[in-house]
Amino acid sequence: MKPRFIVTGTDTGIGKSVFSAALTQALSARYWKPVQSGIEDETDTQFVERMVPGATLPEAWRLVSPLSPHRSAEIDGVTIDTEALTPPQVDAPLVIEGAGGALVPVTRSVLYADIFARWQIPVIVCARTALGTINHSLMTIEVLKARGVPIHGIAFIGEAMPDSEMTIAQMSGVRRLGRLDLLPEITPEALRTAFAAGFDIADFA
Repeated sequence: MKPRFIVTGTDTGIGKSVFSAALTQALSARYWKPVQSGIEDETDTQFVERMVPGATLPEAWRLVSPLSPHRSAEIDGVTIDTEALTPPQVDAPLVIEGAGGALVPVTRSVLYADIFARWQIPVIVCARTALGTINHSLMTIEVLKARGVPIHGIAFIGEAMPDSEMTIAQMSGVRRLGRLDLLPEITPEALRTAFAAGFDIADFA
């Protein structure tokens, strides 16, 4: 079976989509974001498509307001059927990107972590390296473990913080996959170089 991964984060705006694009590129994978909230600016799918042309799949739900999916759907007057959210079958590796963190509500009664638990696809936790990351990372990992979600590893994003990175890996028992540098300019070439420098592609086989 081709590898499949879910990419989640410890917070919003930490670079999860950048990592997802880099992983999609490195694996020659397809990319899928189940629910997109906010469509005025460049969406995550549009960003990944710009970095990895031809890799993206259409979202199951596109919501107008840049809010948590549960609230954005209410404003749009639609109901998200979480049971109908099923990963697409593709003849390639698949990278699935959630929204924000693991406890973001998709509906008033279902969190992303609940959907991840149902899917049982290995999750990669993206964690920033800035101050506060130990707390946010360990809480995210505890939430996923409590629901029986398989965790593939942690991908750090930002400047090197060896002690924080080591502490999170040791205390959580989840392996450190590597670290993606913050890029002054995000281009396909820069992504390829940064991913190769920070990760071992064999860890995603």
